[in-house]
Amino acid sequence: MAKLKSSYFCQNCGAQSPKWLGKCPACGQWNTYVEEILQKEDKTTKSWRPAKEGTGSYSRLNQPMAITAIEPRAEERFETADAELNRVLGSGIVPGSLVLIGGEPGIGKSTLMLQIATSMKQLKVLYVSGEESEQQIKMRADRMQRNSPNCYILSETNLENLFVQIEEMKPDLLIVDSIQTLQTARAESAAGSVSQVRECTGELMRFAKESHVPVFLIGHITKEGSLAGPKVLEHMVDTVLQFEGDRHMSYRILRTIKNRFGSTSELGIYEMTGDGLREVSNPSEILISQREEDLAGVTIGAMLEGNRPLMIEIQSLVSPATYGTPQRSSTGYDNKRLQMLLAVLEKRGGFRLGVHDVFLNIAGGLKVEDPAIDLAVCSSLISSLKDVSISGRVAFAAEVGLGGEVRAVNRIESRISEAEKLGFQEIYISKFNKKGLNIKDYQIKVHAVSKLEEVFRMLV
Repeated sequence: MAKLKSSYFCQNCGAQSPKWLGKCPACGQWNTYVEEILQKEDKTTKSWRPAKEGTGSYSRLNQPMAITAIEPRAEERFETADAELNRVLGSGIVPGSLVLIGGEPGIGKSTLMLQIATSMKQLKVLYVSGEESEQQIKMRADRMQRNSPNCYILSETNLENLFVQIEEMKPDLLIVDSIQTLQTARAESAAGSVSQVRECTGELMRFAKESHVPVFLIGHITKEGSLAGPKVLEHMVDTVLQFEGDRHMSYRILRTIKNRFGSTSELGIYEMTGDGLREVSNPSEILISQREEDLAGVTIGAMLEGNRPLMIEIQSLVSPATYGTPQRSSTGYDNKRLQMLLAVLEKRGGFRLGVHDVFLNIAGGLKVEDPAIDLAVCSSLISSLKDVSISGRVAFAAEVGLGGEVRAVNRIESRISEAEKLGFQEIYISKFNKKGLNIKDYQIKVHAVSKLEEVFRMLV
């Protein structure tokens, strides 16, 4: 008979303790330890049992090899029909990878995964749902007008029963919606608890690595915006994707938080429609508002997200402070960097911004960390301060230093090409980017400057 024992787990980081603790020694959070009953099973029993040699396609026998004897080869990948997801994953899905997708309720995680499941018609896909019935998923697929004979739906919350179906079906791709609804008999706690999430993810990871079947897990997030469950869950998986966006807006952003097989700076952009999620191949068009006339305080900056150049709109409002202490507020931009640029403009440019309220907004809901938009931010602030509009056909791509100098940025060719493709007539860059750059190759007029004063003399 199995022995029962209890242990205490931190609901924030997953740390285990034999007794209750007021403060977690691992993450420092207070009152996060909860008692959970564990079932001590025989170590020889496992939830996932790979087939024996010669009896199934999931057999695999590992042997230790000298590192000098290992032949390097590129990761085998297979692309999906979704170009945005391929970009975020790093050119496709890696066999045997474990991918975790998180996001707010109703943001479109299940819709995205169902689209992937029905679009990969050459593979046998098993879509496991612990939250919806087969009829509900079928209704969503019909609404999106997406069907595939190789997409199988299973409504199941028990991990052992799921593995029975997997051994019979032998899918090429497994999707679990969501990991918080699964539970296993190896842990006696409720579904969604730390021990259940950890045990289920561990078994699915073992299955993925031994069978070379990629597994997608959908995860809930907490009110703070982080993935629900222990932090160890993010360390167990190969890739963590975050689905962001406002449920009341139509655009969604799929961002890479962790990726063992590619870059962590890529993002994919979608538009939520009545027929599902639509890929946005040219996000610069949605990030730049269409306005009939030029407005003061509005400029366009050329930024990079991974390998993708984007043209974004920076909006600022500078007005005299009427309530004593001037306010500095930014949306989508680092507030400390804004304070630094304001100090540079006041010290090096002679603009009296210390007695003004300053509000800065990155249009489109993006969070920007690329320093290449510094020059666009400074131009936007001075445009609003002087109440002089800057042409909407002018773009900026340069970093600003503490001495008021305009510094070079990387991959300037991609930024100039993107501006030219979108019909911009002028772009301001650092003169230190001119080395190795043939300006005559571009139809757009390129201004190479070294100081902020040169930019303001031309624009204001």
